[in-house]
Amino acid sequence: MLIFETLLLLLGISVVLALVARRLNIPSAVMLVLGGMALALVPGLPPLELKPELALALFLPPLLQASALRTDWGAFRANVVFIMLLAIGAVLFTAGVVAVTVRHLVPDVPWAAAIALGAIIAPPDAVSATSVLKAFRLPRRIVAVLEGESLINDASALVLYRFAVAATMAGTISFADASLSFLWTAVGGLAIGLLVGWLTNWAMLRLHDRLLEIVVSFLSAFASYFAAEAIHVSGVLAAVACGGLVGRRQLQLAARTRLEANTAWEFVEFVLTSFVFLLVGLQLRGIVERLGQYDPGQLFVLGTAVSAALIVARFVWVFGTFYPVAALWSGLRGQGFKPPLSYPTIISWAGMRGVVSLAAALALPDGFPARDIIVFLAFVAILATLVLQGTTLAPLIRRLDPHDPEIEEAKPVVIAARKEVAAAALGALSEKLKDPKHADVAEMLVHDFQTRVEHAERLGDGGEDAAERMAATLKLRLEALGAARQKLLEKRNELDGETLATLVQELDLEEEQVRVALEAHAS
Repeated sequence: MLIFETLLLLLGISVVLALVARRLNIPSAVMLVLGGMALALVPGLPPLELKPELALALFLPPLLQASALRTDWGAFRANVVFIMLLAIGAVLFTAGVVAVTVRHLVPDVPWAAAIALGAIIAPPDAVSATSVLKAFRLPRRIVAVLEGESLINDASALVLYRFAVAATMAGTISFADASLSFLWTAVGGLAIGLLVGWLTNWAMLRLHDRLLEIVVSFLSAFASYFAAEAIHVSGVLAAVACGGLVGRRQLQLAARTRLEANTAWEFVEFVLTSFVFLLVGLQLRGIVERLGQYDPGQLFVLGTAVSAALIVARFVWVFGTFYPVAALWSGLRGQGFKPPLSYPTIISWAGMRGVVSLAAALALPDGFPARDIIVFLAFVAILATLVLQGTTLAPLIRRLDPHDPEIEEAKPVVIAARKEVAAAALGALSEKLKDPKHADVAEMLVHDFQTRVEHAERLGDGGEDAAERMAATLKLRLEALGAARQKLLEKRNELDGETLATLVQELDLEEEQVRVALEAHAS
């Protein structure tokens, strides 16, 4: 019972901290970690230890799948070179820089152990990236690169980590074996994820029950992860591949299933993300208690140096590769777009670390050289990147104000697509007009879709003025729906429960439709 009460308490605390973060206009991840650290220092509070295997198995699969479900895979393919340079190249480069820094400051640490630390803290965390990026409206290319990187980089870092640990414990390891193992891990993980994703889609399209479909979608994250880990391939890539394939088939599901699934996934993300960052902060006491024999001054220098090396290495890698590859890639694709300086700056600064780094550090076997120092440095790196970069990312973005030319380029495409969708609906209704039984209803629907076509044409011809008029119209509709809801509240005692529920649901659906349209016009 104590565990259940503790979880409820943590969830309640996370709600309060998220509200405070919103009021202070800082990422909730930062406030949750700081709140967890404060709780860890409360006298008499029982320690809540983070089990590494539990952290990776419980939190990572659903959070990765949630990110993969909403990933724009077209944008992923368009930016795949940048993404892979960060997800693999930056991980290896950063791990090397961190290892050299540690060896320079603490020569007694073996090279393999130093590389293990580098692998632990090299990859920016998917959970951290998502929790911070959701608060900003960034150019699509930046979002695609950062989200794509965060989906892939854990796999490359964990492979490097495992071989560094094995080399430390065994004394040596073959580079050829490591390369083959990486290939097997990546290909095997992707294959398992695609297989589980295909089976999930097959099942969801045949269940015809929205609740069961949502449950199957949720379980598929764990199924892909555990199936991959069982044969020693990448569970991370399996969860990502599964989520990507399931996400591509979302349009084949019923609209109500999609809407409720989105709400369910948002709830799961909030709960798990809150627990993740609170638990990261709560590890402070246990980590500090194991460092009693070390000099605080030396620990401060080490933590500062490693965190600085981590941040600088990402800047060096991003700026060293971004423009040469951008020029080459644009030339090959016949594009003349040259990214402004704000693009690599934001990508470089958005490198927050999170739960995967801490779980990997805590998973180091007993007897591992400098284990306590490595765990401490991983915690400091997570804290430094979350607090320093997480709290300054918003001011940096506002200062740089990155322009997104793709938004303007996409507007005619969106308008044309709206017209085509409405025209397809009109084509289907034209046959119904010939049937006397459906003529009246079909005529009303034809008028509705013709209005949509006219709106799309006015948006295309009228520019900003037409868009502002459309936004004003949608806001008026929201006000009207608010008045209708207030009237319904006044009459709730005069209506039976079933009738009231039906009318409320109708208003809810119409209001959600208007809000989605308003968000689309604002973007």
